Amino acid sequence: MEDFSKVAIIDNEFEAQLLDSILTEREIPHLMRSYHDTAYDGLYQTQKGWGHVSAPLSFRDEIMEILSDLRREAALHDSPSADGE
Repeated sequence: MEDFSKVAIIDNEFEAQLLDSILTEREIPHLMRSYHDTAYDGLYQTQKGWGHVSAPLSFRDEIMEILSDLRREAALHDSPSADGE
């Protein structure tokens, strides 16, 4: 079994849930780690991101591609439409 290494920083909980779902569906071994700390009421998450995903390095490129696609899709949905709606 390969060692797990930090692959990418996750921006928010929604992105973490989507990525976790996709990686699980594709049977890619991974661990999601939140930076939330109850003692500091999530202070680190505002500075460092929601958390990170760890996985064997052999899956790094595939995970980064999936994450890139998720972020590109989110950016399309967040941008205002051409007709001003």
